[in-house]
Amino acid sequence: MAFGGLKRGEKILFGIFLAIGVFAVISFILMEVIRSRMDKPMYPTTTHYDFSAEGLKGSEYAREARCTSCHRILRSGTNMSLNLDGIGSRRSFDYLINFLKNPEATYSSKTIDHGLAPKEAAYVAELPEEQQHAIAVFLSELRADPGSAVARAPEGQSGFIDEMLKVWAPDTWKTEYKDVREDAKSEEGESK
Repeated sequence: MAFGGLKRGEKILFGIFLAIGVFAVISFILMEVIRSRMDKPMYPTTTHYDFSAEGLKGSEYAREARCTSCHRILRSGTNMSLNLDGIGSRRSFDYLINFLKNPEATYSSKTIDHGLAPKEAAYVAELPEEQQHAIAVFLSELRADPGSAVARAPEGQSGFIDEMLKVWAPDTWKTEYKDVREDAKSEEGESK
């Protein structure tokens, strides 16, 4: 392609796009070289599991029950709802089994209806008790590294979080929102 037929402004614009393209290719190559030389993976796995026989059976039941059509489990599925990786570190076995038996009671409103019959979340309540128990065992065995994004929220008060709330949250935030650390404390008290 000859540049002789282009106007000055078109040449400048074409040059800018060419420079951006070259920069993108060089950046991609550099990132790949850096990534290949890293000792640690770029996206480390923070969910760990050592499934029991019942937990493995629960994994099968969870797939059959289409849990991954809404949830991410073992880095598979969708993000339409709660990520269940590490749920065993955030919720007790009793909470999980009670949720599976009556998911509607956990939410302050009805669960989302995606036009499917029966509703997806309510579907698990209709599973046989043996399958619900196995799924609860499976979920309880999904553990997360402490401090990871899918681990339990920090317990008790945190000076850092409290200072950030003072600086960034409006004075009315407590009336509009719920402090998840208080939920963790009340859940802990119930399970004792």
